[in-house]
Amino acid sequence: MADTKTSAGNFFEDYHVGQVIAHAVPRTVSGGERALYHALYPARHALYSSDEFARACGLAAAPIDDLAAFHLVFGKTVPDISLNAAANLGYAEGRFYRPVWPGDTLRAVSEVIGLKQNSNGRTGVVWVRSSGINQRGETVIDYVRWVMVRKRDTEAPAPQTVVPVLAQSVAPAALRVPDGLDFTGYDFTLAGEPHRLGDYAVGEVIDHVDGVTVEEVEHMLATRLWQNTAKVHFDATQREDGKRLIYGGHVISLARALSFNGLANAQMIVGLNGGAHANPCFAGDTVRAWSEVLDKAETAAPGVGALRLRLVATRDATSAAGLKGEDGKYRPHVLLDLDIWVLMPV
Repeated sequence: MADTKTSAGNFFEDYHVGQVIAHAVPRTVSGGERALYHALYPARHALYSSDEFARACGLAAAPIDDLAAFHLVFGKTVPDISLNAAANLGYAEGRFYRPVWPGDTLRAVSEVIGLKQNSNGRTGVVWVRSSGINQRGETVIDYVRWVMVRKRDTEAPAPQTVVPVLAQSVAPAALRVPDGLDFTGYDFTLAGEPHRLGDYAVGEVIDHVDGVTVEEVEHMLATRLWQNTAKVHFDATQREDGKRLIYGGHVISLARALSFNGLANAQMIVGLNGGAHANPCFAGDTVRAWSEVLDKAETAAPGVGALRLRLVATRDATSAAGLKGEDGKYRPHVLLDLDIWVLMPV
């Protein structure tokens, strides 16, 4: 007997372009999110670890990590956008507008901006622009993502195809530097490395050396922490191979944390230009990372510059060569290909 009080989530045919979804369950942030984030990932950028370091850089205190805020907002959207997803495919046009502090309450809103049914007739791609909003009504983050969602009824007619035109990157002039941020008195010794913006060259590739083997227990804890309810992360029967899919954001945070070795002064993420979860990650995989410098820019904030990075996570291998095969598809060892802007001292 069906229970009409429960929800099976949205399927592909439930979406239409222009649809606005206000997501449930706002989340008040505490220092606990920061502590758990730093326990789950080898995260140790100084600006997020020390109130005193953050104050010396012009902020009131240490905010929570940018990606922790991203995960919190992302988790709000899952029950409405990707509960019945087969895969989260990519990101674009992401901007971090202001830091998130303990005590802030975040909620999320999404707008459907594109739809395209796949040729198999069983799934379709949904594009949404999601925003995280604090208790003052201020947007703290927004981004576009696209996700492959299953159909409830394979005989349901395909919607009109609408594929949004997305910017290749966030323009440096559009990056938002947090109010008061000042790196003129930056303490490189406490930060962990001496490298400034000028020490990085466009085209330079940095091997971050270390690796982390993913375990089921940490993935399950992390995904629950972000209140991400996507079935493929919890229910092994959702996949033919009987494996639980590791949340792609877990891989993003692992790669970002690993990048400390070589990019310790890349203190804040302010732009998410693009990204792809190239291949699935499973428990037992060892994640490694490398970065390529794509661009550099000035900002109006004192002592603060912007560095554009390609952050790549791989399964076991670290080579920057051969990311894609002759068919243009990612090779099986590539897990993540992310394009971000970060702030660092000049």
